[in-house]
Amino acid sequence: MQAAEKTGSTLNIRKARPDDCNAIVAIDKQTSGVAKKQYWQGMLDLCSDRRDTEFFLVAEREHKVIGFIMGEIRAWEFGSPSCGWVSAIGVARNKLLEGVGSGLLDALCEYFRLAGVPSVRTMIARQNHELLSFFRSYGMMAGPFLQLELELGGPPAGRKPVRGLSR
Repeated sequence: MQAAEKTGSTLNIRKARPDDCNAIVAIDKQTSGVAKKQYWQGMLDLCSDRRDTEFFLVAEREHKVIGFIMGEIRAWEFGSPSCGWVSAIGVARNKLLEGVGSGLLDALCEYFRLAGVPSVRTMIARQNHELLSFFRSYGMMAGPFLQLELELGGPPAGRKPVRGLSR
């Protein structure tokens, strides 16, 4: 897939390959502050094994990876129909506002459409205003499900630990 860029050069979007790992790690580190090579290598391996439900794409310009997106098709529990999920997106800091993220999301959504899923979802931290603005500019808004969380520092008040569990 190719898309015209605001800079006048061409953006190529393709499936990620194992040799893209270092570039993906570097882009992710710009946002997260942590180099997670083992994690990203595992994600590349996972997506190559499940080609029909897992998608890992990269955006490149002049044969240099400048962004990535990862997504999957899932039918979650609790009555959720099958849909596409965006699980990760990253764009090199010096390439923001050049349409790279939109090109990646467009390409991933096309894979989802071709697979017959009716919608796409994602989950982001409330305080990540930059990413929230990006997804909202794409037309995404709050969905029908509410994420709940429990810190696992110990058993909830009034509950006893589960017996028989060991490492």
